[in-house]
Amino acid sequence: MKCKCLIMCLMMSGAAQVAHAEEIGSVDTVFKIFGPDHKIVVEAFDDPDVKNVTCYLSRAKTGGIKGGLGLAEDTSDAAISCQQVGPIELSEKVKTGKAQGDVVFQKRTSLVFKKLQVVRFYDAKRNTLAYLTYSDKVVEGSPKNALSAVPIMPWAAK
Repeated sequence: MKCKCLIMCLMMSGAAQVAHAEEIGSVDTVFKIFGPDHKIVVEAFDDPDVKNVTCYLSRAKTGGIKGGLGLAEDTSDAAISCQQVGPIELSEKVKTGKAQGDVVFQKRTSLVFKKLQVVRFYDAKRNTLAYLTYSDKVVEGSPKNALSAVPIMPWAAK
């Protein structure tokens, strides 16, 4: 049963268009004698289906020997802030609601089974995009989450 769930998750994650983040910066939170320090990393990514929305994500990154080798499991702590950076253009998929709850960003936070995700929701009634970040595992996720809302506003040309 676990094998089937893992295979389905891997297949589904490959089918979605997911943004890639660029690291903006980081701060050390715990000094480690061996390996890199524990950190909070700040990354930015653009929504692949909504033109001119950029999200900034801060997340915990485990250091030490395991963290340096990519074997550590990061905590589920993360925060998100999304902003309109130009005239917003929604794809047809988003406008019609077919992209409701789509994963727009994903980052592996353990060797195999855990990842941090950002999903997008379009609130047509309020003309707003909502971005939810949370962490999940194949077997058990975390209730820790953060939310950012972007009202779709007119953009004045300069």
